[in-house]
Amino acid sequence: MNLKESLDVEKVDIIIGIPSYNEEETIDFVTWQAAHGLKKYFPSLSYAIINVDNNSPDNTKQVFLNTDTQGIPKVYVTTEPGVKGKGNNFYNLFQIVKELQPKAVAVVDADLKSITPEWIKNLCQPILEGYDLVTPLYARHKYDGTITNNIVYPLTVGLLGRNIRQPIGGDFSFSARLAEHWLKQEWSKTIRQYGIDIFMTTHALLGGFKVCSTRLGAKIHKIKDPGESLGPMFKQVIGTLFSMFNKEPGALLNRGIEHTTIFGDSQMHEPSMMCINTEKLRKTFNKGMRKYSSVLREHLSKETYSELKEVFLEVEKIDAELWAKMLYELLAAFPRAENKELLLEAIQPLYFGRVYSFAKETAGMGYRQAELEVQKQARVFYEMRDYALKILIGTSVVTQVNQQ
Repeated sequence: MNLKESLDVEKVDIIIGIPSYNEEETIDFVTWQAAHGLKKYFPSLSYAIINVDNNSPDNTKQVFLNTDTQGIPKVYVTTEPGVKGKGNNFYNLFQIVKELQPKAVAVVDADLKSITPEWIKNLCQPILEGYDLVTPLYARHKYDGTITNNIVYPLTVGLLGRNIRQPIGGDFSFSARLAEHWLKQEWSKTIRQYGIDIFMTTHALLGGFKVCSTRLGAKIHKIKDPGESLGPMFKQVIGTLFSMFNKEPGALLNRGIEHTTIFGDSQMHEPSMMCINTEKLRKTFNKGMRKYSSVLREHLSKETYSELKEVFLEVEKIDAELWAKMLYELLAAFPRAENKELLLEAIQPLYFGRVYSFAKETAGMGYRQAELEVQKQARVFYEMRDYALKILIGTSVVTQVNQQ
């Protein structure tokens, strides 16, 4: 694709990417805010706003192209008819970045209701100063983003040694050289779908790129109850994560906790309210335990499965230690599992059980206090790091590294 001709420019300093599928109701607001942020904070630079879409059957394309961007060029790019997936949208965006070689690229969700011009500043400025990836820091309700809070974030801290609070946040920024690095990697089916976010963060960290975070304030978007059906997203995200950590487990060695620089205003706004159905979470956990007991018995250690069964029978909570042990054991079992899809399905009720337990532990807490509990859980994962590496790599290798 020749974007230089489409944009009628030779140079673009900043690209704003907006991935979408059926977002006619919100994409105009997001596009306008992005344009305003570019004009306000980077008046001397050149830019373009690009909507990378999944051939939306609604009016997403028309609404985007009709939005007033104060003279800033905008381009609509879509996947082929029938080709969906967030990762496919990002693949198209990375190809554009490779062609145009901008100084910075920021991506914002098309369903945002809380984006401000300051988001564009906070995302782009660190890239212009030499960082390769900027991940977001949001003020989120304690029950929003539970896959991140209970699986992706603690595993990132535990195995990669980086306190990246939102490894799969939808709003981030990156350099052109990192985009080219991503294009060179293997792109599986799950990466072309919802697995794309963790694919990007993990490759950035393992590749030694310069990563930081920036505060964006409250994120108001389409919120889903953690007790509702997760559809394919859960398996795609966790499957991608498990595959990547097992592909080169040796790369996880010698990774102590590394400081993450944080940009943005330290005054975080209160997040939007949401409700959670704890009874439904508990019932889903119970139902899943009955359905997948044989799968879990096969892939968990005898001791861990015994602890889990006691939680199930005694209606107790899954604490952070048991949760970390189960996830690490299932991560190690993933490459040898004959039916990986079935294993990922078996993890879902365990996740519901942990979210239920977290809800009980944090009942009555404000989001700041609950956030401390999320971080405490991540520290438990890091403290159990040696256990994880021994079952992933082997006891002798980990012992030799620790002795060096």
